[in-house]
Formats: sequence, C-alpha cells, structure tokens
Amino acid sequence: MSSAARHDRLDALRGLAMVWMTAYHFCFDLNHFGHIRQDFYGDPFWTWQRTAIVSLFLFTAGASQALAVRGAQGWPRFWRRWAQVAGCALLVSLGSWWMFPRSWISFGVLHGLAAMLLIARGLLAVGLLRAAVPWVLGAALVAGAPWLGEWLGTRPLHVAALFDSRWLNWIGVVTHKPITEDYVPLLPWLGVLLLGVGAGQALPPVVLAPPVGALRRKLAVLGRWSLSYYMLHQPVLIGALMAWGAVRG
Repeated sequence: MSSAARHDRLDALRGLAMVWMTAYHFCFDLNHFGHIRQDFYGDPFWTWQRTAIVSLFLFTAGASQALAVRGAQGWPRFWRRWAQVAGCALLVSLGSWWMFPRSWISFGVLHGLAAMLLIARGLLAVGLLRAAVPWVLGAALVAGAPWLGEWLGTRPLHVAALFDSRWLNWIGVVTHKPITEDYVPLLPWLGVLLLGVGAGQALPPVVLAPPVGALRRKLAVLGRWSLSYYMLHQPVLIGALMAWGAVRG
C-alpha cells in the first residue's frame, strides 16, 4: 500500500500513542515489580495519562475506519483485520488471567475496539454516519455516560448488580469501575471513536498524507504495525525487568 493510501500523518499519530503507551506501561511494570511506588489506579497524574492514550488510539482508529470506507475498502479486508483484533483480545484475556487472576481483562482496549469497529463499520455502510452525525452522536455518548452511571445508581440493587457484572459491564453503564487491569467499555469510548470517524470524514486526504519528517516517518511505521507492537511490547518489558531482577539477585 502506498504512503498516501496509508495516510502517513494519521499513522504517525497512532505511533505517538504507542510510544506514550510504552512509557506508561514501563512505569506500571516498574511499580508492579516494586521498583517504584505509584498509585496507578487513583493518582490523576496516571489516570489522566491512561485516558489520553486510549482516547488518542481510539480517535485514530475511528478516523482510519472512515478513510478506509472512503477509499472503498472491501468487507473481506475489514473482516481479516477485525479477526486479528478479536483474536489478540482473546490472547490478552488469557495472558492477563495468568498474570492477574483476580483482575484479569475481560473487556479491555482490544475487546472494546473489536466491538466498536463492528458498530462503526455497520453504521458507515448504511450511511448513518454522515455530515455532523458522528460529531453529535460521539459527543452525546461521551457526555451521557457519566449521567447514565448516576442514573443506574438510583435503580434497584439487583439491576445495578447486573450492569456491574462482567456479563454487562462492557456496556459501560456501571456504578463503579470493575476490578480489572484494563477496562474500555462501549460508553463513553465509542463516542471517542465516532469523533475520530467525524474527523476522518472532514479532513481531505492531502492533509493526512503529505511527506513527513524523519521522526514522523518512524512513528508512521510504528503506527502501521500498532497491533503487533501492542501485543509484543508488554512481554518484552516484563521479560526484561524479570531478567534484570534475576541478574541483580
């Protein structure tokens, strides 16, 4: 695929998200192995970084999907890519269950991405995400998710417990964040991806795919291989830290 078809600037933006994610996960792993002491679950310095990283990743995914449809990408290619994402999501669940049996990942970023891609592609295919629709719908989902969580808190306990369970917490209407190492439910994150769809439809290809500098070219390459990189970076980081710990005794 040509550089123009790949939209270098968008790939570079996704690559930037991967670099940021790596730095974040390296610090998380240092904390996990006791080399530093940080509150990754409550300290805004870390929680806001996670929000920003996931937002950037899903925004670029939405923009890429809009550009793929505009470029007449066929369903067979979409399904091949979707199967890769869904398969990797399953591997993440299995790996996290082995490492964090009490807080394994049942609906993390790849699980969410697989579900959101199905929804976005389906809506794009039938022409329901045109003009201002993805912007309005995306903003409504982002803004409405906290309100729906508060509303659920006023429902009977058995109803709240059902939506808080692993069976339905993937929707995102919960009274509290589940105990899991990664949680990216449909609400509000589908809204972020739809905002990316809107951006991908609004920006002309010439804005997204001009020649880029040396650093951005490297980021663009990383962005093109984001799924493979996502799956490999944590085993490499964790393995390196475990080896370092063994050498140090």
